[in-house]
Amino acid sequence: MREFIVEADGGSRGNPGPAGYGSVVIDAATGQTLAEAAEYIGVATNNVAEYRGLVAGLRAARELDPTAAVHVRMDSKLVIEQMSGRWKIKHPDMKPLAFEASKVFPAPQVTYEWIPREQNKHADRLANEAMDAGKRGEQWSASGSTAELEAADARAARAAAEPKPAGPPGDAAAGAARARAALAEGRAADAAASAGSSSRRGAAESSGGGAVRAGADVGSGVDGRAEADVRAARSVAAPATGWGPADMGAPATFVLLRHGETPLTPQKRFSGSGGTDPSLSDVGREQAERVGAALARRGTVQAVVASPLTRTRETAGIVAAHLGLDVTVDDGLRETDFGAWEGLTFGEVRERYADDLNAWLADPEARPTGDGESFAATATRIAATRDKLVAAYAGRTVLLVSHVTPIKTFVRLALGAPPESLFRMELSAASLSAVAYYADGNASVRLFNDTSHLRP
Repeated sequence: MREFIVEADGGSRGNPGPAGYGSVVIDAATGQTLAEAAEYIGVATNNVAEYRGLVAGLRAARELDPTAAVHVRMDSKLVIEQMSGRWKIKHPDMKPLAFEASKVFPAPQVTYEWIPREQNKHADRLANEAMDAGKRGEQWSASGSTAELEAADARAARAAAEPKPAGPPGDAAAGAARARAALAEGRAADAAASAGSSSRRGAAESSGGGAVRAGADVGSGVDGRAEADVRAARSVAAPATGWGPADMGAPATFVLLRHGETPLTPQKRFSGSGGTDPSLSDVGREQAERVGAALARRGTVQAVVASPLTRTRETAGIVAAHLGLDVTVDDGLRETDFGAWEGLTFGEVRERYADDLNAWLADPEARPTGDGESFAATATRIAATRDKLVAAYAGRTVLLVSHVTPIKTFVRLALGAPPESLFRMELSAASLSAVAYYADGNASVRLFNDTSHLRP
């Protein structure tokens, strides 16, 4: 199945005021611009203009291939959340537009993603060109548009400005960076060739009152590179984003690292905050070294905070040495106290404390034998710790080195999942998870139980 990316935007100079939209259809495999659409729509609100841009982009994609999978990217949180079905549509001007958008493709073929405004510059430029044309008493014309050239230049500039990691043969970060740079150069070359040849600019035609430009039928500009490399480049060039609106700024992002193995880990014994507080094993120290090297290559972590237990402080110290950062200790990140179960396997607990174990599995308020800490109490502690750290690290990326139960609880709370979901998550030693927290209280789970950095 062919895959398209539709980027759309709309604007109003007055809200309501003179308004216009812009949208672009991109080949997901090559990054090539396939079609552009823009229109001055008279006096309207920002949201109406954004919806009009979405409809035009979807229609342009359908003209190219009605069987394609379409991934819509917009910087309008309202449109993305409403079209994803998470928010209700109450405004009478937007209901028919949303309905119209939902009927262009069958629902299973379309997915939606919010992106920051700076990643939506191509569609934004088209919308502004349409509004500028309307101010002159004209409609947008493909022949006078510079949006594609400006977008290609911006992508090439971003690729050139980003660090190009050098690593040993097979290093994924270095290979992806090289492919990304080549892809950006190829896009810029395609755009320049398109601007210089009328046959490659495509024909402008009317579509519901708006102008649409079909892109040139040319190659990706990355001759000889495998399609997998191109896809990897696009993934690195367009980092994952959450659902926070652009005007709320960058989220506080928690990279959640479970500590490396201890001698108790392979034996699957309860090891909380009330037991022997074991140190890392040799395997655990090697795992921490691999995590540190991987995070250093990414270069995004700005602070390190660890649980006070030995295994987490050791893991954090090894990783922080790779990052050139200090370690701050926060007691709120400690593991649950498992009371009399500390050091025992699940089977041993069932043999000795069957009734207590059954109660614990059924009720988050139940405590482990010996006045341990309940999952409900752990969740209260983690929620308070989360709120404190979100305030302290707003807009920053911080590595939290913690344990199984706290990390699962961060994820559970972010998803709004019930307490019993803790028993349905697998969290490996030295694994990475990530949650982003926005100023409006929304959270976005970015990653869970990633252990790819541990593979040789």
